[in-house]
Amino acid sequence: MIIGTHKLIGKAVKFKDLGLLIIDEEQKFGVSTKEKLRQMKTNVDTLTMSATPIPRTLQFSLMGARDMSIIRTAPPNRYPIHTEIASFDGQVISEAIRYELSRNGQVFFVNDNIKGLTHIYQLINRYVPDARVAIGHGQMKPEELEKVVMDFINYDYDVLLSTTIVENGIDIPNANTIIINDAHRFGLSDLHQMRGRVGRSNKKAFCYLLAPPLSSLSPDARRRLEALETFSDLGSGFNLSLQDLDIRGAGNLLGAEQSGFLEDLGYETYMKILSQAMTELRNEAPAVEEVDVGETTTKPQPQRQKHPNRQPLYVDDCTIESDLEMYLPDLYVPSSSERMLLYRELENLRSDEDTDRYRSQLRDRFGELPTEAEELLQVVTLRRIGKRLGCEKIMLKQGKMYLYLVSNSESPYYQSEAFGCLINYATTNFRRCNLREQKGKRSMVIENVPTASEAVSTLKGI
Repeated sequence: MIIGTHKLIGKAVKFKDLGLLIIDEEQKFGVSTKEKLRQMKTNVDTLTMSATPIPRTLQFSLMGARDMSIIRTAPPNRYPIHTEIASFDGQVISEAIRYELSRNGQVFFVNDNIKGLTHIYQLINRYVPDARVAIGHGQMKPEELEKVVMDFINYDYDVLLSTTIVENGIDIPNANTIIINDAHRFGLSDLHQMRGRVGRSNKKAFCYLLAPPLSSLSPDARRRLEALETFSDLGSGFNLSLQDLDIRGAGNLLGAEQSGFLEDLGYETYMKILSQAMTELRNEAPAVEEVDVGETTTKPQPQRQKHPNRQPLYVDDCTIESDLEMYLPDLYVPSSSERMLLYRELENLRSDEDTDRYRSQLRDRFGELPTEAEELLQVVTLRRIGKRLGCEKIMLKQGKMYLYLVSNSESPYYQSEAFGCLINYATTNFRRCNLREQKGKRSMVIENVPTASEAVSTLKGI
């Protein structure tokens, strides 16, 4: 095992048989650096760790391109860090420092402008004259900076006035108050990392974010500060990362930008184009998918190699609308972020085997599925069969199932075997079914379908 910095990606370092790569504080690494680390060996297993993942990394996990685990259990005897937004005021600073000194604690004061450290040093001496203040920043000689930090650890000083160097892994359990000046100028990840420097023992910790009045800040800066104040519980890093993703955007899937918005295309259009591109790369047509049904069919695209047991689908997707209760109840999956991840996993279920596996995982983790959750799982199968039958939309309402067929009346779908199956079913069950055409759009209504499970059973019969 070798532990190192960026030096490990240098040309002088050669690995005999690299099997596992662990990247700690992943938000500190750029895309090119992480890719160089991954290219040390083909198919190297990689674990990236971060309290606040970069939006691009988080997006990869949410879309299923990477696995993600969340550690929510805090170390024993830890308390949430009380976070408060305040204006730069001598009285506020004085009260915060005096309270910490009254319980024999120490204080971090972060100011990112080195030139302003002297002014703040004088201000602290004026308001809290008995406080012992040390100054530390990155332009000091390494041995001087090390001495300042070691003296602070040894309790020779009460206040460490510094730049953001305290973010880099300083662990001082006796320091349980941090004051961050000009907090609106920092990113959400930086603020959360600096806040994590306090509250590392069994004492209640405080974080003061000094900034101008919120009304004078930009919308993004205001959202960052409000997110820090709202999500201050232990294990709230994932929620902050979601906020960061929402504020800064997911960046490029394949490029170097790890945040940013698709302002020209829009997110939905981007995801549609991405899905089509991925379909083409799998040697399938973007507009006509294929599924196994046990019969040989051919698609009019001779330049592509066909699977011998496939049937074309004539719709890109089948949407479901319903007045039934189909969701994961709060009492069943208490965590909102966990529910969101489970909902996203539903999109990746491609077969009955996947659905059974997903159901089994839910049962193992949360217990027997309630009716609402079981109905939700039926929607996955309902959409899949609906696509095979040429349904652009399926609506379950008031005990009836409405199948809205391909809207293009010239589509070859109406000469296909799938449409023939619908006609045969409607003819055989004429008391229950009603084929209709309104304004050139064809649909089919099936009576007595009270649940999603019954809808799946009916479509399988068709």
